[in-house]
Amino acid sequence: MGSVGTGIAAILEKYTNPLLEEWLDLQRGAAVAGRSLMKDAELREQSREFIGLLKSSLEKSRSDDVMSSDWAPVREMLGGISRSRALQGYTPTETATFVFSLKQPLFARLRTEFEKNPKALADEMWAATLLLDKLGLYTAEVFLESRQSVIKRQQEELLELSTPVVQLWKNVLALPLIGTLDSSRTQVVMESLLQAIVSTGSAIAIIDITGVPTVDTLVAQHLLKTVAAARLMGADCIISGIRPQIAQTIVHLGVDLQDVTTKATLADAFIVALERTGSPLVAAREH
Repeated sequence: MGSVGTGIAAILEKYTNPLLEEWLDLQRGAAVAGRSLMKDAELREQSREFIGLLKSSLEKSRSDDVMSSDWAPVREMLGGISRSRALQGYTPTETATFVFSLKQPLFARLRTEFEKNPKALADEMWAATLLLDKLGLYTAEVFLESRQSVIKRQQEELLELSTPVVQLWKNVLALPLIGTLDSSRTQVVMESLLQAIVSTGSAIAIIDITGVPTVDTLVAQHLLKTVAAARLMGADCIISGIRPQIAQTIVHLGVDLQDVTTKATLADAFIVALERTGSPLVAAREH
């Protein structure tokens, strides 16, 4: 970054403490009212560390390319802050403000230091603007990537929780489905069901779709794939929860379910499963 970079570095060195205090005040003021996600000591330590790393990179780098090796320590620190704040519930604006709010106190010091040299002042302020904008955007990008990673992991966990395999009886499993059945969820359904078949040695698996709002061609294909996968593991499948509207839709779509046993209710499917496994059926006594 050459002579421009050394000017900013000199400002950071000369005014470290007042810059830090003004910057901390701005960060606290930008926080959402009543929102206390970070202790003041932690915020102070992060801010002080960033000023030190920023000054160090400015002194040794002759480029404002923040993706170069000279800026690796700064990127590493900002990446850690972004990832931790994504987990703590910060917003993208709050996270990016960590970098962008440094502009105001830094620009004030630059104006004081270079008030008699307008050209140098313009050069230094432009260099500082470009640099902090690049670092702020990098911080926001890492934050969004981290947030997406968190959301994806939570979605995967919800998928696993929304596809519980229940052992109704010896050799009889039930898989109640609720909500839309798409490709990613079908994969989770298959894995959960096959693992349960292996671990329990069950011969019958009831897939209940009472809680599936609609059945289209894609959903029907997913069901058939799940049935086929279970059969390869030695278990037969019964699909229950075929409501009149869904039955009409399946017929209209021309989906072939002739090789699959279907029942209107889970109770009906359970009776069929007991019969196939040879389990005795005893009628309840009337009192």
